[in-house]
Amino acid sequence: MSRPSGDRTGRSPAEQSASSPRARALAGSGAGHRPRAGSPVGSVTRGTTGPDRLRRVERWLAQTQAPRLRSAADPLVVDLGYGARPVTVTDLQRWLRGVRPDVRLVGLEIHPERVEAARRALAGVPGAPEFALGGFELAVPGGGDPVIVRAFNVLRQYDESQVAASWDLLRSRLAPGGLLVDGTCDELGRRSTWIAVEAERGPVSLTVSVRLGGLGTPSDVAERLPKALIHRNVPGEGVHDFLRAADAAWARHAPLQTFGARQRWIATCRDLAGAWPLLDSPSRWRLGEVTLAWSAVAPRPGRA
Repeated sequence: MSRPSGDRTGRSPAEQSASSPRARALAGSGAGHRPRAGSPVGSVTRGTTGPDRLRRVERWLAQTQAPRLRSAADPLVVDLGYGARPVTVTDLQRWLRGVRPDVRLVGLEIHPERVEAARRALAGVPGAPEFALGGFELAVPGGGDPVIVRAFNVLRQYDESQVAASWDLLRSRLAPGGLLVDGTCDELGRRSTWIAVEAERGPVSLTVSVRLGGLGTPSDVAERLPKALIHRNVPGEGVHDFLRAADAAWARHAPLQTFGARQRWIATCRDLAGAWPLLDSPSRWRLGEVTLAWSAVAPRPGRA
């Protein structure tokens, strides 16, 4: 399945993909096949999934990205690499329909058997999402440029050297003002992180979202950092410094645990806001979230 025959540059998708330096890097790095019609770009992932596993990012999208979705000329959203079962696609559709009832949700998978299984599972269900074979080239049935692409637990299974090329290829397929969300979570969805990547500006923020009950320290989330950052949790890197600062603030506010982990987390975030470029407020912190500017945690050059 392919996109329309032209894009805003006047080139075909195959020409655009093949000529992009980032796309050439992606092809040469072993991320998958060369971008061409009928050949999904990417590699098969493990496919682990489960109901409500991605609820934290779904809530964030439905609440913080509602203006982006409401203003879209075409409310097309893609769940990329949804896995062995279509449950995360239907979960995302349920959240986003509360924002935009006419949202069009398409699940893309590079594994043909997963696409067929999803179609069989939801055959005859009114208003069910669409499912198609596709990868980073975002070959949406009938065409269209998505306003939001979610790629969760996908790039985590690639090499760090492939991330930037993958982001750039996906960004080239977004609608103007579109957003890519590249993230990772644990098996139960209790610890999750994601990077917001805008079509025009590239990566703009990192969000950490955790279940506060049972949280030892904020840095417990380190093993669930996105691929762009998971190997950067070392001294001298911004993400390492941020997690250490969060741990220290969490420890300072230990007495507030008497009033609950939520109050302790809010106080921790308020403390961090004095030295770090946080982009959200207590209304998000109370949910166990915190979002900060990408510039504060972006990998530092020369330290790969």
